[in-house]
Amino acid sequence: MSNFLEEFVQDIKKNIPGYIAVSVTEVSTGVCYVSDSTTKDFDPEIASAYNLEVVKAKKNAIKALDIDTQIQDILITLDGQIHIIDVSENGEYFIYMAVDSEKANLGMTRALLRKYKKEVVKNL
Repeated sequence: MSNFLEEFVQDIKKNIPGYIAVSVTEVSTGVCYVSDSTTKDFDPEIASAYNLEVVKAKKNAIKALDIDTQIQDILITLDGQIHIIDVSENGEYFIYMAVDSEKANLGMTRALLRKYKKEVVKNL
């Protein structure tokens, strides 16, 4: 498993323009399986812990609204950055990614994350 996750991080770093940070977290336990950042001041594990609460809150909102749907991803735009919380189809994991909004191509980043999350679910 760890070899897959190491390859996953390297692949993301190589293929996603504007890459800042990534992590993979299990929704039920909050366990972060892998994290990486281009800067020491940006801790994706801390971000994942807070983003887990975002995912749970959105799931509760969907339930309260009685909507028959699943979260695909959650986009948060900041000054200079885009944060993406990409939830697996089974709802068990999410990939958290931060990218530089000046360098990133949002469509390409989201498409690659959809591909990666299928691999994550298959390998975890």
